[in-house]
Amino acid sequence: MENSMKLQLEYWAETYDDPVYFKEDPISFPTIFYQKYIAGKCCLHDVETAAVFAAHFAWGRRAMIVRDCGRLFDEMDWKPYDYVMEGNYRNDGASIHRTVKWSEVAAICGRLREIFENSSDMEKMSAEEFRTGIYGQKKDGKAPNKKINMMRRWMVRRDGKVDLGVWKNSDPAELLIPLDVHVWQTATELGLTSRKQKDIVTVQEITDAFREIFPGDPCKGDFALFGYGVTHPEHKSSKKETEDTNK
Repeated sequence: MENSMKLQLEYWAETYDDPVYFKEDPISFPTIFYQKYIAGKCCLHDVETAAVFAAHFAWGRRAMIVRDCGRLFDEMDWKPYDYVMEGNYRNDGASIHRTVKWSEVAAICGRLREIFENSSDMEKMSAEEFRTGIYGQKKDGKAPNKKINMMRRWMVRRDGKVDLGVWKNSDPAELLIPLDVHVWQTATELGLTSRKQKDIVTVQEITDAFREIFPGDPCKGDFALFGYGVTHPEHKSSKKETEDTNK
């Protein structure tokens, strides 16, 4: 990688790893519960539950994601852990977010309840365990697992800026870039990958490129990619926001 490109990516990452750019973003919801958690007003499971659903809804336009997350937490009376444990879930075929139905939310809540009742440590779950045991998706060794890697970034990175760093027993160096179609297109334009497949191998390739720039913290590169989108509006406006990239 040319030094000029490395410096540019470092600049974007430093500039856009800033809460000011993420007030209207899915991470704002687990952040609300994280702030309550550190104030002693809720538990870690509230933060985890909020992160599970905010990441699950994180596809499409930001305004729509934020609106629908708000609707979900209104239903939970802003007490996600209590809602999960009480077991009285809204469970019908109406949409809560795009193709996500209330019945799917109820199923995820039921799986979370089982995890919490068994005192399972969500932090220790592998991506495959998370995929099948929480989101109820089929096993897929090639899947990029965007929402899982996004949630793990939120919960593990601990630079005290945007991400929460509430999972203390995980290494930020082992995190993977959350890959969706927009990230793939940006990474391709920047020369970070030449692969056409949006799969776990491409995730590894992009992450490895960022490991060279941000040793020990490759997901800091996620903010560099965000910065590219902010500073290249023609790139952002040309992307389809309706494609399901949440697999």
